[in-house]
Amino acid sequence: MNEFLFPLLLVLLASVFQGTFGLGMKYVKPLAWEAWWIVHATVAMVIFPLIWALMVVPDLGAVIASAPTNELITGALLGFVWGVGGIMFGVSVGYIGMSLTYGIVMGLCSIAGALIPLFLRYDSVNPDSLPYLYTGLALLAIAVVIVTIAGLQRDKKLAEGNANIEGIKKGKAFRIGLVIASLSGILSAMLAVGFDNTSEIGKLAEEAGALPRNTALARWIVVLAGAYLMNAGYAIFLLIKNKSFGSFKTPGMFSALKWSIIAGLLWFAALGTYGQGVALMGDIGTMICWPVMLGLSLIVSNIAALITGEWKGMQGPLKLMALGVLVIIIATVVMAYASTLKADEQLVPDRVSVVAPLHEGFLA
Repeated sequence: MNEFLFPLLLVLLASVFQGTFGLGMKYVKPLAWEAWWIVHATVAMVIFPLIWALMVVPDLGAVIASAPTNELITGALLGFVWGVGGIMFGVSVGYIGMSLTYGIVMGLCSIAGALIPLFLRYDSVNPDSLPYLYTGLALLAIAVVIVTIAGLQRDKKLAEGNANIEGIKKGKAFRIGLVIASLSGILSAMLAVGFDNTSEIGKLAEEAGALPRNTALARWIVVLAGAYLMNAGYAIFLLIKNKSFGSFKTPGMFSALKWSIIAGLLWFAALGTYGQGVALMGDIGTMICWPVMLGLSLIVSNIAALITGEWKGMQGPLKLMALGVLVIIIATVVMAYASTLKADEQLVPDRVSVVAPLHEGFLA
């Protein structure tokens, strides 16, 4: 299979998982949110990643134990920071509503998650790919704005029909919400940046016998250790503060637990397959795969919302959302083309050892 097509197909699959895992969050009740979340986080950030990594990375413990200290610390720390961004997302919704928060966070997260690794690896990127990369990111930003406006128009119509929607504050409180959402978007990108800063761990996993694409699983173990510390810590804090441990005894809670587990499986299925695509694509992987996955997942999530009736009777906003989807598709095509413009191997000699086993047929 074409050396660029397979990684992109993995990212496409990841976007399907990423765009659908949130459906499980509609079924939190009768559990308290924090009770639902700690189960979800444990499945998504510990159990599933660990089982998958143990299956595909020989001597995983030895790989992690021999990893560079700076990558262990940086990867876990950036995962922790991502967790802070997630909490700020929830706070922002209370100020400016779900649609606007989601649009701001999605836009800044995708752009920051691509640009930060680009700046860190600028010398290893083929200059010919930069115009396409920048154009794709610009188109993606425009698409997110369009989809966000569509969401706001939908909320307005729901409000006119006396439907229940998230409250939106005004004045200074609204501006505070914008700041919180912007910070959330930037901090949320640290998940991609943290993964991008664990490349040596990936090399150690490959030396231990893992397939190049599966080296991503060892890298995620490190990043998600910090992410879980933040998420589990916050959930436990709320369980104690709200005295909500008792919600685990609530009748009907097994249905909510089922959905927390399903959502957790889908969430890491997205990250796992995304990481495989990045690992195969090389140094430019995060810059291409992260925004493409988030952009395509926005399409998937809106298709899911359409199927579940969230856009029923919203012809005007729906047409605007469709325009945003079209722009996302164009941005994806542009960035996919950028991924085919590889840097000269003389500029990135350390990449050959990672991808050569997979690509030796193409490089011969």
